[in-house]
Amino acid sequence: MIGVIKKIGFTNNRQLSGFLAVVFSGQIIYSAFEAFKGTFYTPLLEVLGVSNTELGLLFTLIGTAMFFYVPAGWVNNRFSIRSILLFGLAVRFVSMMIISLFSPSFNILIGIAFLWGIIDAIFWPAVVNGVGLLSGDKNKGLGFGLLESIRRAVEMGMNTLIVLIMVAFGGAVFVFQGAMIVYTLLIIPVAIWVWKYAPENVAFKSDENKNTAAFKGLIETLKMPSIWLAGMAALTVYWSYIALIYTIPYLQAVFNVPQMYASVFGIINTGAMGVLAGVISGFLSDFIFKSPSKMMFISLVLTTLCLLGVLLLPKDESMLMVNIVLLLCFSFSLFLAKSIILAPIAEINLSPRISGSAMSIGSFLAYASIFWAYTLNGSIIDNNEPIVAYQKIFSIGVGVAAVGSICCLFLIMMIKKQKKQSSE
Repeated sequence: MIGVIKKIGFTNNRQLSGFLAVVFSGQIIYSAFEAFKGTFYTPLLEVLGVSNTELGLLFTLIGTAMFFYVPAGWVNNRFSIRSILLFGLAVRFVSMMIISLFSPSFNILIGIAFLWGIIDAIFWPAVVNGVGLLSGDKNKGLGFGLLESIRRAVEMGMNTLIVLIMVAFGGAVFVFQGAMIVYTLLIIPVAIWVWKYAPENVAFKSDENKNTAAFKGLIETLKMPSIWLAGMAALTVYWSYIALIYTIPYLQAVFNVPQMYASVFGIINTGAMGVLAGVISGFLSDFIFKSPSKMMFISLVLTTLCLLGVLLLPKDESMLMVNIVLLLCFSFSLFLAKSIILAPIAEINLSPRISGSAMSIGSFLAYASIFWAYTLNGSIIDNNEPIVAYQKIFSIGVGVAAVGSICCLFLIMMIKKQKKQSSE
């Protein structure tokens, strides 16, 4: 496997090891908490000793990362990828051990969740910056595709292992709590891996103030139209992804699909598709289209067409299988885009001096729809009949994906113009 990966873009073992260290750090930090919220929601409530409302508040506080992405651009310019990742992993290790071993009060959990929100705003841009820098000049799409596929595969594997052990022990909560501790301990070998191989990428001139230089780099990035255009395209991808999450309740509410079958569909539609699409998107991006921006454009066009097909199909049970096929096509085409959601930023000809702030701004734009999309969709469902509600949600999704494809088209033209100017 390593030999194959080396042939498709990684020039030496150290580059490959650094890339994998960054990718695994970007998953292991979330594996003992955030990755549980879907599959292990109820055990998480029991272990933490909180109510549904309180757990929702904790995840909301973690989501405050959105407010810190832009100022985190200064941190990512000022400090190296290695130091940021090590700091983030250390904070998560200590705080998760406190949660797992000492069952802290809800007030302490609030403080920890807010701290995680701040750390995440700094940590995640460092992850995607590391992927961009270590993917090589011509393999950005593959790098980001592997990031998505590996993270999703690891999450599915780790969660499946817990399910199997819990089944063997009759669903005992102590198994889940033990898994939280074990997965937290895995941060230690990943941190050592990061320390040995993650890049020390920050370089300043000997006569300049590092803090001032990092701030100037952030301002310079904020003034770049291509960064904002790539970020807007990423925003439409993630907003469309939020619409994808509603495909399972759509099948249940409109076609009366039983919970068990809906769950199986969900595993395939939002899990397996992500693993599969990541690698495929990376290969197509780098070896067929030669551009992550072009790959994202084509993916969003396909997403628009698939979701439009879902809208136009009759909603009677005789059309269930056709709807399922189209929803799977919608999922696959969307994950082709989501797998490389920030790769277009890496495609822009940026100096390593400002790549950290570029990924921070890109992350802020990419995930900004969290602010409104869930609330909007929930309100639509609460105030309309099921068929009408999901038609509205998917209609918004069609419009959003179409706007994203237009953003990608303009970005492609802008990058082409920049390349032409730099070659003259």
